[in-house]
Amino acid sequence: MFTGIVEEIGHIHHISKARQSERLVISCQKVLEGTKIGDSIAVNGTCLTVTAMNSSSFAADVTPETMRRTAFSLFRPGTPVNLERALRLSDRLGGHIMMGHVDGTGRILSMEKEDNAVNITISPERKWMRYIIEKGSVAVDGISLTVAERTESTFSIALIPHTGSETALLMKHAGDVVNIECDYLGKYVEQLLNEGPKEGLTMSMLESLGHGGHYGV
Repeated sequence: MFTGIVEEIGHIHHISKARQSERLVISCQKVLEGTKIGDSIAVNGTCLTVTAMNSSSFAADVTPETMRRTAFSLFRPGTPVNLERALRLSDRLGGHIMMGHVDGTGRILSMEKEDNAVNITISPERKWMRYIIEKGSVAVDGISLTVAERTESTFSIALIPHTGSETALLMKHAGDVVNIECDYLGKYVEQLLNEGPKEGLTMSMLESLGHGGHYGV
């Protein structure tokens, strides 16, 4: 799991492409500290497994499924990427819990400066909009952000100077594609509601759980 607090901006050093997959070599420094083969690192919000590493880079394999879900196909040597090592139980949770499993992509519609913030409006795939709520959390290229505004087809975030300087998001432009991971809690709630009992709370349900007598129902 991850928190969406980017630790370092790395750069794509080399890409080995197959028909539907690819192998990335990413230049970096900080996220290599304490990292070993088999560890997870989020690259623009996508959880990848370290398969090789040296003192200045690591390699990771990208599956066809990840290629379909993300903007990785747009990577070129030199592309800046947001990097974060997996969460440790002793870490502060500065952002929000993220799985590193990107739902899909979104396109930046506009980037407008407003005093000390940059307001970024993004249009994701429509099917993911139901998980995006105003003042809720969303991950954009692996960055934990708060939804400032929401319409039926877009959402906006207000990027503060610190986040802008510590991530690669301000290197993007209107028209660029970003990775989107929605808050997973909404997805779990939806599935539970869809797959749960249709008759609501009943006496037989309480009795089956052993609670009927305790509540005096």
